[in-house]
Amino acid sequence: MEALRHEVIPVTVEALHVSSVHAYEGRPADGPRPDPAPVAHRSIEVRANLGIVGDRYFNHAAHRNAAVTVFAVESLDALGITASPLLTRRNIVLRGFRIDDLAARPGTAGAVFSLDSGAGAVRFQAHRPANPCAWMDVVLGSGAFRGLRGHGGVRCVPLDDGTLELGPAVLAVVSA
Repeated sequence: MEALRHEVIPVTVEALHVSSVHAYEGRPADGPRPDPAPVAHRSIEVRANLGIVGDRYFNHAAHRNAAVTVFAVESLDALGITASPLLTRRNIVLRGFRIDDLAARPGTAGAVFSLDSGAGAVRFQAHRPANPCAWMDVVLGSGAFRGLRGHGGVRCVPLDDGTLELGPAVLAVVSA
């Protein structure tokens, strides 16, 4: 990771997900709850230390270090899954960077990284991995739960206010 520090890496923001409700509650065999609001967005508003405006984890103390999840769509590609990456319910879906490498490991702090999709850089502090759950087999296909272990993304806290948009962006690892 040391070699990536301050390097600007071109990525693509493939999907942005914001939802005011938990759709994957209860038993996976019963199916997901209907999501009453559109979840795909062209842009999102991020608030420092709070999360994404309108999201179910925004300003929830229990999720302060996990308010935003960032996911690499290549994790689905590797499994041959062609379903929408929005089904993972990760907030920011990127192409072009192994985001899982930035998660905190036991006894260490996660990396600080920034994303800039044209409206200015927004920094994030990576914390724990965003481990997949059994719902992944239901919504993405059999084997997704096991296949995404270690590749489910990273839970983060935003350090800056800002806007992120779909399309070309740059990622910079500020500290690893």
